[in-house]
Amino acid sequence: MSKVLLTVTESRCRCGYLKAGDTFVVEDLCPPICHELWNNIYPSVYALQNGATLDYGNSKEKCFDALCPDEGRVCIHGEVME
Repeated sequence: MSKVLLTVTESRCRCGYLKAGDTFVVEDLCPPICHELWNNIYPSVYALQNGATLDYGNSKEKCFDALCPDEGRVCIHGEVME
């Protein structure tokens, strides 16, 4: 199973949990982020951990970008660690 690196690229987190530049490596357990954001990105993280290539703009890549479901207050980038 591949490791996935999550990087917070922008943050206006209402509760102050996440800051721009925060990084997390996902292996077996979910990282310490709010459950709303985790529920939103988990399918992409799981797919990347298991070898998937995802649609990324006009190409296929081993990464994704996602927004927090709370009005897009947090932007996060996920990518396979090679």
